Amino acid sequence: MGNTRHRIEGIKPSSFATSKLLYISTSKYEGDWQSILHSHPFSELFYVVSGSGSFVAEGKEFPVGRNDLVIINPHVEHTEKSRDVSPLEYIVLGIEGLTFSFENIASIQDGVFLKTASGAIYKYNVHNSNVYAYLNIMLEEANQKKDNYETVCQNLLEVLLVCLLRNDNLAVVQSDRTVLNRECTQIKNYLDSNYSENITLDTLADITHMNKYYMAHAFAKCTGLSPINYLLQKRIQEGKNLLESTTHSIAQISTMLGFSSQSYFSQAFKKATGKTPIQHRSEYRQLKQR
Repeated sequence: MGNTRHRIEGIKPSSFATSKLLYISTSKYEGDWQSILHSHPFSELFYVVSGSGSFVAEGKEFPVGRNDLVIINPHVEHTEKSRDVSPLEYIVLGIEGLTFSFENIASIQDGVFLKTASGAIYKYNVHNSNVYAYLNIMLEEANQKKDNYETVCQNLLEVLLVCLLRNDNLAVVQSDRTVLNRECTQIKNYLDSNYSENITLDTLADITHMNKYYMAHAFAKCTGLSPINYLLQKRIQEGKNLLESTTHSIAQISTMLGFSSQSYFSQAFKKATGKTPIQHRSEYRQLKQR
């Protein structure tokens, strides 16, 4: 009987403790997708399953095909283009909390490296067949959503990153948290300036070029409020100011604040302050006359 035992020694602490898998998605180009430049405050891994096309990053374009992996660091504007005769099929991972470093980039022979004002992007052909296998298992877990599937996907991400870092050109560093704060400040400034408009999560996702679910999560993490609740709070505060400083009717104020109706404004105002708009104005005037 043959027997082989491999003793595992010297296990190192994970280098990816701060990294978090935000999403895994799979797409196949079918001619109905508009190619739009966009960026994220987190890193992405773009793996081509089949087909061919090109990848665009901040004015530069390079070809991509089967088994190509494109590593996109935070804040790099990018998009993909598919060839109609050979539609792209790809898997994308969004990863928070880490940025890729390309310390030995001078040794690249068959890859593509672009260093831009916003960050860096790197493409090379993955010869390790396990990479695609790990991605498929992650997709299966995400689709089936069995107990603790999130933990399985997160752990598979760490395994995948270890495999990728066996490429001598790659290393990782922790992402700068001020990047996230900058994105939150952009959203906050937009809400403060445009609170009277019809603003949705899709609106904010468009102006920040962020995935709307990640954007909402990141904003809540920074401010303690979801974007919609922050918008509502802003409108209520401005409503107080208008009630106290103008003679506009409640209906006029609700329209000026961007509420869909006077009744919705009154309901939201009372929920937030414990008083109706009329009560608030009346009490304020009484206090002022004393």
